[in-house]
Amino acid sequence: MPAASTGDAAHILAAEQKHLTASRDALSRMRERADALFSGAVLGGDAVSTQYLKQSLYRRMRSLEADPDTPLFFGRLDRATTAGAEHDESLYIGRRHIAAESGGEPLVIDWRAPLSLPFYRARPGEPMGVRVRRRFGFAAGSLTAFEDEDLLGGTPGDDHSAILEAEIERPRTGPMRDIVATIQPEQDVLVRTDLAASLCIQGAPGTGKTAVGLHRAAYLLYAFREQLARSGVLVVGPNDSFLSYIGDVLPALGEIDAGQATVDSLLASAHDIAITGVDEPAAAMIKTDPRMAEVIETAIWSRLGEPDEPLVVPRGSRQFRVGAYLIAETVAELRGRGTRYEAAREMLPQRLAHQVLLRMEAGGDSPDDRVQAAVARSRPVKEYAKRLWPAQQARQVIFDLLADPTALAAAAEGILTPEEQRLILWSRPPRSVRSARWTAADLALVDEAADRLHRTPSLGHLILDEAQDLSPMQLRAVGRRASTGSVTVLGDLAQATTPWASRDWASALGHLGQPTAAVTELVAGFRVPAAVIDFAARLLPTIAPGLRPPHAVRRSGGLLRIEPTDDPAGRLGGLVAELAELPGTIGVIAADADADAIGAALTAVGIDHRRVGDERDWESRVDLVPAGLAKGLEFDQVIVIEPAAIVAGEADRPTGLRRLYVTLTRAVSALVVVHRLPLPEQLVE
Repeated sequence: MPAASTGDAAHILAAEQKHLTASRDALSRMRERADALFSGAVLGGDAVSTQYLKQSLYRRMRSLEADPDTPLFFGRLDRATTAGAEHDESLYIGRRHIAAESGGEPLVIDWRAPLSLPFYRARPGEPMGVRVRRRFGFAAGSLTAFEDEDLLGGTPGDDHSAILEAEIERPRTGPMRDIVATIQPEQDVLVRTDLAASLCIQGAPGTGKTAVGLHRAAYLLYAFREQLARSGVLVVGPNDSFLSYIGDVLPALGEIDAGQATVDSLLASAHDIAITGVDEPAAAMIKTDPRMAEVIETAIWSRLGEPDEPLVVPRGSRQFRVGAYLIAETVAELRGRGTRYEAAREMLPQRLAHQVLLRMEAGGDSPDDRVQAAVARSRPVKEYAKRLWPAQQARQVIFDLLADPTALAAAAEGILTPEEQRLILWSRPPRSVRSARWTAADLALVDEAADRLHRTPSLGHLILDEAQDLSPMQLRAVGRRASTGSVTVLGDLAQATTPWASRDWASALGHLGQPTAAVTELVAGFRVPAAVIDFAARLLPTIAPGLRPPHAVRRSGGLLRIEPTDDPAGRLGGLVAELAELPGTIGVIAADADADAIGAALTAVGIDHRRVGDERDWESRVDLVPAGLAKGLEFDQVIVIEPAAIVAGEADRPTGLRRLYVTLTRAVSALVVVHRLPLPEQLVE
């Protein structure tokens, strides 16, 4: 579309700013009405209804909160004129729906609404009923620019947008932002996938896989709100630092109902267990192996007793006898139903009572359901059932396996070798469950046992990020929380850095219980600049030969500098000062073992910094990042110190190279690699 003159552009911007002001006023009034309802007398039909209504009003208020520096709308669609219409229909696309005071056309359409779809998918040649798509530039909450795209007369393939590119490349400040204004067509297809479908998104660094997953959560909460309000949505991330980093995305989109957890915090909370121990690597590898599920299954069902005597139940002046062989048949029938251990245990008294009633009927009685219930509650039946099918607790099951060589040998026979059994046994068995030093791997075992005893409740949808690093047993634990729901699995096999990490998505999805999930690969890098991503991709043939190398779509190639020096720590002051002249955040990444020394070097030259993982906010511009916590984070400028030390800090060289790949791809604008030791051969041209 021809560019507007300076005078016309100023006039258009003034009119659009007026619409923005009106939208802010309308949103403020919407929140005031919700606040008045919440603050007033809230009465439902009963106490439960009243509490539910209060919670609904509170969520409504929270969803209407707005950051004055964040634009309420970022685009506009002028739909092609229909027959009989005098003007185009204009729709403003934003983060949430804003109703007009008069009750007419809304001032802003929610980006997730069907009417907003053409903003992300329309293009010249496929305008989807839109004549002009307008994008807005913003600064400090005010309009600064606009850009129109003629979808009816434009040339297919000519879709360059300076505003879109500027938004993608805008410097980072603090936690992750939403990408609602810059979602690309291929990303939008994934975001709007139906709730019933499970997805696995393999994404290279900077391709926006995490943002896609979070925006899919926001879309599903909008499109399937009633269903998900009952069943819930959960985001599972790799660590607390990552969750802090992404924590503002969903609230910024008006969604506050999705929970967030790490795998460890999820399982620790579920079973009221604190992680206080650390496994030796060899023991951890066995505990995370899916064969442990068979061991636990065997251990639980081996507790069943053998009916070696008849059941005798007195009723009045008579006694009714059920033979042991009939009880054995009853037990076999219950086991064959495939129900959980505890559910079947609760059924057993009724099944035994049924056998008694058959004996009563044979004797000429006519018992009804009340008699069967009374027999099931009688002492002889309850005590017999208790001896035959004892109650169990998940923590005790795992405690017995890890503390008792005899119990483990019986359950693991033919599954684990004697040496493997020896490795996972506690060298000094604790005296009780409470005094045990549980590890992260133990929690997954406890969760497996708990699910064998009682069915784990399922959520409606679960977002699992950095999934490639979870063990098979952890994947099973996460997957059972979406057994009747769907999942969005996010990850990058090239960034797999744990000893038990997945090497292919088929096996990971199998452990997760989602073998039919569609796998999509994102390779277009929107955040990592070309120079940086090409440098890091030299590692891919070694660490992930089956993956397609990513490519940058940004026009800016970014800054890449490799700097040999005899004193990497001593160069930090000058490098940070140099990069501080550029806009945005600075991440200093070092091997975990070197992080303390690097922190001391930063402090020595007067550089205020925050160490990722500490309990501090995001106000510091410079972050010190141990390499083990770098995954999922982004910084405008990154200094990677001593790549060889990062590689050497892992258990084996392939894992170390994958860890290095993670650290090299955290930069959004500039990457400086400082080293004294030789670089890995893959990075040397």
